[in-house]
Amino acid sequence: MNVLIVVATPAEAEALHVPNARSVARVVVSGVGATAAALATWQALTAQPCDLVVSAGIAGAYPGSGLQAGDLAVSSRIVQADLGAQDGPHFLPLAQLNLSVFPDRSQGADFEVWSEAQRFAHAAGAACGPLLTLNTVTGAHARAEELTRLYPGALTEGMEGAGVAHAATLLGVPALELRGVSNPVGPRDRHAWRIREALDAARHGLSVLLN
Repeated sequence: MNVLIVVATPAEAEALHVPNARSVARVVVSGVGATAAALATWQALTAQPCDLVVSAGIAGAYPGSGLQAGDLAVSSRIVQADLGAQDGPHFLPLAQLNLSVFPDRSQGADFEVWSEAQRFAHAAGAACGPLLTLNTVTGAHARAEELTRLYPGALTEGMEGAGVAHAATLLGVPALELRGVSNPVGPRDRHAWRIREALDAARHGLSVLLN
């Protein structure tokens, strides 16, 4: 299998390197955010096709997900969770607005993933569920709880996955998001983040995938 791995930063690219993988893996550093990730994914796929695109990195875990620092999360779907409209206290996703992220067909900001995602998650010892993408990282308990109400079963929050999935979907390539958990979603407490454990978990997931 030929896999494109998209990460946000050079540090993640270095930390997530899997030596001697059986599958062919190409790593692209996109920069932070869904737009940067989409552009980098599009550029990489048009230059050289592949069988699977993976958005990989670290993330925060939502309340109720049951995930702790050092756990691994795999996407059952990938959602751009803040794309829509605010109507007073209510958030309206694109589907409720009759809007689409594609010009020629109906598609909300909720992307299907690789058909083998569930099987892979089981093999990697990972949780499998919706992974959310946001442009602004959540920094309050109330907002974290709101997002989990809007997207039942949401596991983690990142900033690139939906951009990768969007570009991959346009080009007809399966996509997957894989995140090691570094912290709970909520008020920022950098001292409590477990970056190394999160990167180790993500690297383990990639090792299972590529071997």
